[in-house]
Amino acid sequence: MMVGGEADVVDQVRPIFETLAPGPDQGWGHMGPSGSGHFTKMVHNGIEYGLMEAYAEGFEILRAREDFNLDLHQIAEVWRYGSVVRSWLLDLTANALAEDGELSTIKGYVPDSGEGRWTVFEAINMDVPAPVITQALYQRFVSRQEESFAAKLLAAMRNQFGGHAVKHVDGDK
Repeated sequence: MMVGGEADVVDQVRPIFETLAPGPDQGWGHMGPSGSGHFTKMVHNGIEYGLMEAYAEGFEILRAREDFNLDLHQIAEVWRYGSVVRSWLLDLTANALAEDGELSTIKGYVPDSGEGRWTVFEAINMDVPAPVITQALYQRFVSRQEESFAAKLLAAMRNQFGGHAVKHVDGDK
């Protein structure tokens, strides 16, 4: 819990935060004046976007190496303990892979709840580069497309300037 507000007000409700948190001095903190808690949580969620995208990309690379026949769930379990990339998100990844290693019932459509956008907007407004968070947000947009017109246009341009092969919808050309 990332709490914003005047210190005397936060002190008055401190017992509530201490009760809800994992421990009296863990999992919560007074971030500063009103709005600072929300701002901190917004940036937290932007970071979360980047971490999730990195895990997703890494596991896709592992999965693509078909000749190794890698067990993604086993890898997630190994990484969960003693690895520098261990985290609660990795725990959740391991759970999902244990339930269905192919994620066969899940569509690759990823919505966003707004915090990533707000984080990117704030970064732009303050001239702070945030390429990982920004790209993670954009990857969520990509996940929502059935087909990308931009990708089709890129293929067409490569074909136009260099005669590079393109794949056609009918598969015959």
